[in-house]
Amino acid sequence: MILKVYTSLLLLFLVNSVWTRTVRQVYDDLDPGHWSHYTSECPQECFCPPSFPNALYCDNKGLKEIPPIPARIWYLYLQNNQIETIPEKPFANATHLRWINLNKNKITNSGIENGVLSKLKRLLYLFLEDNELEEVPAPLPVGLEQLRLARNKISKIPEGAFSHLENLTMLDLHQNSLLDSALQSDTFQGLNNLMQLNIAKNSLKKMPLSIPANTLQLFLDNNSIEVIPENYFSAIPKVTFLRLNYNKLSDDGIPPNGFNVSSILDLQLSHNQLTKIPPINAHLEHLHLDHNKIKSVNGTQMCPVSIALEEDYGYYGNIPRLRYLRLDGNEIQPPIPLDIMICFRLLQAVVI
Repeated sequence: MILKVYTSLLLLFLVNSVWTRTVRQVYDDLDPGHWSHYTSECPQECFCPPSFPNALYCDNKGLKEIPPIPARIWYLYLQNNQIETIPEKPFANATHLRWINLNKNKITNSGIENGVLSKLKRLLYLFLEDNELEEVPAPLPVGLEQLRLARNKISKIPEGAFSHLENLTMLDLHQNSLLDSALQSDTFQGLNNLMQLNIAKNSLKKMPLSIPANTLQLFLDNNSIEVIPENYFSAIPKVTFLRLNYNKLSDDGIPPNGFNVSSILDLQLSHNQLTKIPPINAHLEHLHLDHNKIKSVNGTQMCPVSIALEEDYGYYGNIPRLRYLRLDGNEIQPPIPLDIMICFRLLQAVVI
């Protein structure tokens, strides 16, 4: 306990020292001429930190319009305002923009001037969460790497909206109004480098079609999905993190080896309607099955390899890698069956 206190105090001292030294260095080294230049060019409603000349902070200012953006700006912060439109004029000189944060405004699709976003050729990150969009804005900058559109009213994805976004690695569409009909077989076509796709908290009843093959993280929590199609994950062979919490999956809706996929390391199936544990792969490391209708656990049946064969391989053999197992909120009574521990020798935590 004493060691932790000393460590915390030391960390606090170091942080304060670094911060103080950085601030002093900024004001000691700042050329008064540069200060004057940044101040005169900076929109009066915003803050232009001299220590970070490529950033423009206009967040939490009650703005209703986007001010003119200086040419030097790379990082633009406009979140938490009352902005309704994105016209072309404020961005006339902003040819170097890399990052725009427009979260928590009142932007609608009709308020986005046609082509204004696609003209920002160097834009990599676009945040438009917590607005009033009803469809994915298009066209978008072809170099975009992250697109965050969570907590809007999106029910439509225009045809070809993502077709040219080959550099996009992260697409967040969670908490919108997407139905199955909005996700066609070619909706995600062109997203060849996508790594994370978040479609949680929508109104899906089916697994989405044609997920990009390189997807590593697929989040589908809080939908109404009932069925996993046969061989669904063979089309996304790299998927590592899969979240299907708060859906309507039952035993009949999962194929015999639906989740027996070697790439999946973290599988979350909490708050569904399962009565038994589905077959899993030996590579799986984290399994969340809490708040289902599971009544019992049979370690011999659950084990992805033969326990007898596992003993022959020994500790360094091809033993199951499960480290975390969550089973609380079911109808299972402790203690944990011994064969669970025999099979999953690397288990570090079991919640029951």
